[in-house]
Amino acid sequence: MKKIRLGKTGLMVTKPAMGCLPVQRCGVEEGAALIREAYERGINYFDTANAYSDSEMKIGIALHDVRDRVIISTKSAAKTKEGVLAHIENSLKMLQTDYIDLFQFHQIPEVPDFNDPDGHYAGALEAKRRGWIRHIGVTAHKIGVAEAAVDSGMFETMQFPFSYISADRDIALAERCRQADMGFIAMKGLAGGLLTNARACHAFMKRYDNVVPIWGIQHLWELEEWLAVAAEDPDMDDELAAVIAADRKQLSAEFCRGCGYCMPCPQGIEINNSARMNMLLRRSPWRQYYSPEWREKMERIEECVECRQCAEKCPYGLDTPNILKFMLQDWREYFQAHRAEF
Repeated sequence: MKKIRLGKTGLMVTKPAMGCLPVQRCGVEEGAALIREAYERGINYFDTANAYSDSEMKIGIALHDVRDRVIISTKSAAKTKEGVLAHIENSLKMLQTDYIDLFQFHQIPEVPDFNDPDGHYAGALEAKRRGWIRHIGVTAHKIGVAEAAVDSGMFETMQFPFSYISADRDIALAERCRQADMGFIAMKGLAGGLLTNARACHAFMKRYDNVVPIWGIQHLWELEEWLAVAAEDPDMDDELAAVIAADRKQLSAEFCRGCGYCMPCPQGIEINNSARMNMLLRRSPWRQYYSPEWREKMERIEECVECRQCAEKCPYGLDTPNILKFMLQDWREYFQAHRAEF
């Protein structure tokens, strides 16, 4: 399987790599088996986070006996030196390892104070001094913050949402990282599940030889699909370019990426999926969204009190309460239009 150099870290990681957020939704044995299968089939880079419930534990179960043959990155959103060290120590325990290849600050809202002796960056430096971590990176969702992090020269990698419907400024971040010799890790390569053509996604990523996509994988069939596409290794052609052009036309405006950073909602609304319901209805099997469970979820939007906590936390600056109202109306109209098909 093709490998690329992850910037100044010097780590050689497979392209594609495995994002392990979704395995928290698997049972322990199932999740560990899926990770092991990915390794056995050639993937050597696995990305997780302290916040991904038992994802780290499943990686530890799956890969502890081949630790020297894999590259593992994890993350912490702690804001203090003490908090970062506690998270890293717990990650080492869960991963069943004595070192982490790449430690990342998780979704930073701003570039940290590198001179704060009690801040989170100081915690990462102390962990590196102790031999707990080997490289320091960062993840971000806001382009201005990401650009500032690159320009600071204090990180070895950048993880950022990156797909063929990304804005031009977001795509330019990959070149900015190349010039800084920073590894670029592409998250949300499927734009939160709205992109469904794996060959088009692969061909787009292939154009950026310094970018490693971490595909979120929860099921064996998803792993099989990415492995098959990697083996085929399609180039961009007129057919795939047409798919991308059509998706960019439909999806490049402001839309909910489903990142979930707006959660939890005090009213119990499942914002991260409800706020992109119009796309889910039209880009995936739509009948599942009229189950009793989903009817209850969508109708719960009526209970929104417009506290705007979700909008304040949205890394993309979306007016989430108004988006939810529109999605509920669209869902109801779509349901009425398709009643005869049940």
